[in-house]
Amino acid sequence: MTSGKEKAWKTLNNLNPLKVCKNAAVAYDSENCGYTLRSFDMDFLISPEKRIITNISPEGEKLIKRYSYFFNLLALYYLINAKDIPLSGRPVKPENIQSGAVFFRGAHILPLDQIAEKYNNDKIGFIEKGKEFSGRIVSYGDASIELLPMPRIPVTLILWLSDDEFPARADLLFDSTCELQAPIDILWSVAMLSVLVML
Repeated sequence: MTSGKEKAWKTLNNLNPLKVCKNAAVAYDSENCGYTLRSFDMDFLISPEKRIITNISPEGEKLIKRYSYFFNLLALYYLINAKDIPLSGRPVKPENIQSGAVFFRGAHILPLDQIAEKYNNDKIGFIEKGKEFSGRIVSYGDASIELLPMPRIPVTLILWLSDDEFPARADLLFDSTCELQAPIDILWSVAMLSVLVML
């Protein structure tokens, strides 16, 4: 039986590189026969012919080693599924996307409580950590940062600081177009990766 990763490599290898580049907002490296994908402002080479993913940016090594479980399959399925459509600018919670209420629960609950616990009242630390991954400051909650784990799938992480009445909490938002860019399990990997790099 063919694994999901093997199937993805095969599918990607059969796609037209020009179409993939346009749809996924990536570049094609003809010398290395692979796609240059930017994730969190770090470049990675994805070679369907050799079936390898390598970091071009030195700081990207941690991403493909420590978080390979999420990143590798995510990168492949993003290249296969991405569509050349503009962002809507309409934020949506994971549980409000199609099948999200069922999928983002149980074993798939995002560890947003760990973000809240780590940063609690540390607004500056939260923002600075986001900036390490080229996050853009946006205006939600007490502090919020927009990350770009995949070129067409931005993720916004929001921190609500603790006070006398309520403990700190964290939220995550996608752009509503995320449903058109990747299947629900891949969007979960996008969200998990975004949370984990901030911890």
